[in-house]
Amino acid sequence: MLEPGTKSKILRAQKDEITEYHIYSRLARHVKRENDRRTLTKISGEELAHYNFFKQFTSQDVKPGRIRMIFFYFLSRFFGLNFGVRLMERSESLVQSSYSDLRTLDPQVERIIKEEEEHEKRMLDLIDQEELAYTGSIVLGLNDALVELTGVLVGLTLALQNTRIVAIAGLITGIAAALSMAASEYLSTKEEGGKSPIKSSLYTGLAYIIAVFLMVFPYFTFTSPFVGLGIALGFALLIIFVFNFYIAIAKNLSFWKRFTEMAAISLGVAALNFAIGLLVRKYLKIDI
Repeated sequence: MLEPGTKSKILRAQKDEITEYHIYSRLARHVKRENDRRTLTKISGEELAHYNFFKQFTSQDVKPGRIRMIFFYFLSRFFGLNFGVRLMERSESLVQSSYSDLRTLDPQVERIIKEEEEHEKRMLDLIDQEELAYTGSIVLGLNDALVELTGVLVGLTLALQNTRIVAIAGLITGIAAALSMAASEYLSTKEEGGKSPIKSSLYTGLAYIIAVFLMVFPYFTFTSPFVGLGIALGFALLIIFVFNFYIAIAKNLSFWKRFTEMAAISLGVAALNFAIGLLVRKYLKIDI
């Protein structure tokens, strides 16, 4: 007879296993590479076996967590299999800690824990996602846009203090810089080889233009240039946060190190241009 606490933990383990079985099996039906499909199918089969193992102790069927199942499935479909699966494996590692309490239940629990740990290792070589191959181009576009545009917007805001003029100047500067960066990336990648120069330039230019529109948008919305600047800097930090979170999960890298470094560079340039803007306004006596 199982104790209520132990049974509750086993039922939770069943729910986790059957949920992951459905996630992996659904993803397996939609991947293009045969090797990826086989790996996902094998893992889903192991998850189902784990579910049936725990079921023999409770004699109960457990429904999958539909919200979690839908969340990770669509996350993997829209943001890439690598990102979705790795994020799920990270959350799964938290659940695995509760399995340690079930080691005394049966020697087979130790085998299940090891299989769960091996899942993440298999995922390391599972994905050959195009977006990750062009991460360098995306980093180049975003980093240059954030560093250059934060500096430009801060300088223009302090010097001109007119939202409409700052917005138009920032937009023209940003689009011109995006096209220039895309062209430079095309020529650079063409010389290096190994990747498509057209795709590299597109990733660089698109990343740059997205950052430009997000950061210039507040100036078209608010009448106060300083409110627009504050929101633009907020968008810059948000872009840095989201992008580095994605890369940290998808490529299994340190998030905070990358985030603080990129944020410090962007805000450092902004602070420098803040001082330049003040000097320009004071000594050139610009008043618009």
